[in-house]
Amino acid sequence: MITAILIDNVWATRKAESLNGLKFMLAEVIGGGSNEGERMVVVDIIGAGIGDRVIVTTGSSARRMLGEDAIPVDACVVGIIDEDCQFT
Repeated sequence: MITAILIDNVWATRKAESLNGLKFMLAEVIGGGSNEGERMVVVDIIGAGIGDRVIVTTGSSARRMLGEDAIPVDACVVGIIDEDCQFT
């Protein structure tokens, strides 16, 4: 899983039929690491919005969140971050 911030909506009027009804958003990876700043399209199934810091799962875990392994989705929002933990 990775942390990201949702920065915009993604609209696609033409897409694979299996993607109909899904909400797409543009996310930017945060939290350090070599992928920080990378952007990706994610499916939001929990009602997050622009500006929310979120937890994103990728790969087969993302498809399982949709309940169907045949859906061509690689990233899915699975949580909204309320507060960061600081470890010392």
